[in-house]
Amino acid sequence: MDLFDTVSSTAQGLPVASAGSPLAVRMRPRTVEEVAGQAHLLVPGSPLRRLVEPGDANARRAAPTSVVLWGPPGTGKTTLAYLIAATSGRRFVELSAVTAGVKDVRAVIEDARRRLATDGGETVLFIDEVHRFTKAQQDALLPSVENRWVTLVAATTENPSFSVNSPLLSRSLLLTLQPLGVEDVRLLVRRAIEDERGFGGTVALTEDAEKHLLRLAGGDARKALTILEAATGAALTGPFDDASGTTPVVIDLETVERAIDVAAVRYDRDGDQHYDVISAFIKSMRGSDVDAALHYLARMVAAGEDPRFIARRIVIAAAEEVGMADPSALQTAVAAAQAVALIGMPEARIILAEAVVHVTTAPKSNASYRGIDAALADVRAGRIGTVPMHLRDAHYAGARPLGHGQDYRYAHDEPHAVAAQQYLPDELVGTRYYTPSDRGHERLVAERLDRIRAILSSGDSHTPTTER
Repeated sequence: MDLFDTVSSTAQGLPVASAGSPLAVRMRPRTVEEVAGQAHLLVPGSPLRRLVEPGDANARRAAPTSVVLWGPPGTGKTTLAYLIAATSGRRFVELSAVTAGVKDVRAVIEDARRRLATDGGETVLFIDEVHRFTKAQQDALLPSVENRWVTLVAATTENPSFSVNSPLLSRSLLLTLQPLGVEDVRLLVRRAIEDERGFGGTVALTEDAEKHLLRLAGGDARKALTILEAATGAALTGPFDDASGTTPVVIDLETVERAIDVAAVRYDRDGDQHYDVISAFIKSMRGSDVDAALHYLARMVAAGEDPRFIARRIVIAAAEEVGMADPSALQTAVAAAQAVALIGMPEARIILAEAVVHVTTAPKSNASYRGIDAALADVRAGRIGTVPMHLRDAHYAGARPLGHGQDYRYAHDEPHAVAAQQYLPDELVGTRYYTPSDRGHERLVAERLDRIRAILSSGDSHTPTTER
């Protein structure tokens, strides 16, 4: 008998899996011991364990009243919410942030208050995809959390720092769920094959099929069971020899491949996966690993990321990471950004790939980037000084009598078009912001800059000219 059936009289509102329910629903863990992974959250005495396991009133009062479960899809967030209600006999109410509004939230909270006042029991309020709630909807939850009218369990696949209001987050225990390991998912798949809630031993996976399924699942238990269910359906509708059904139907690699074409890319353009993937993309270009850079580019393209956003990041990388070591990288990146806007997808992927390859394989220098940041640091710190008189504008009336432009040397009249005169304010004379590398084109820049700086510091001069 399913645990949810045994507690239905006390834990009202819990969904009861039927024979027609999806495999992932039928195989949802009934006890803490059946939960795969997340051992770091379920150690004895931990806050989550105190919520999940029934205990005395004092232990329950010591347990957190609001929990935010953050983790990738298929790691057990919904399962843990069900277990909190099922094992404690508390009433369970589930809201989806996709469809529920402020009115729905307030109605649930008011009902929970009424039940508490009339000894109708405690309520576990589970909100899936809480990151989709507006600020007003999240604010509506605050009184219920502060007054313990409900035990709030909120689930999100996105970093709560970006998606959950600070007042609600500060009143909640944030628990991070990790992607399931391969062995965790393997255990769940094999349990589904053998358990009566699943296929009761009527099917069997070949070793190659199991490896492929686990690879497609990518640490997502729900995805693994969905693929298994699809592959089982494909196998059972095909020809097999044992009409009596006593011999398991074998699911081979071809059957799994036929059941599902490709694993969905785990990438949310509004969430932390977005930031993680783009970070890895930029760091791969910086690190000159062209294969990794193309991999992360492919993940973004496959997930439907805006190609103009990708192009902008490539332009930034060309300037920040490559710089003067290969000035043509910026030209390629800018041309790619313009071409992407002109062409669009799917052909834009080829243009993006070309720019990525150029930026990634180019010699690297961040000297220009470090130079401007160092100069900005001085300016912000007040190291500004006054513009030297000979560099000041002398074109407006009354400027020359003040000494503006006096003794200015016109560079084109000097040897090598370098005029030996002071350009920085007095208090910054001798400051060096730009230090070129010895890589790529910047090696030539470094050699020329050494000669230029030698002339500038020498003080050699010719007849001054007027400002032009």
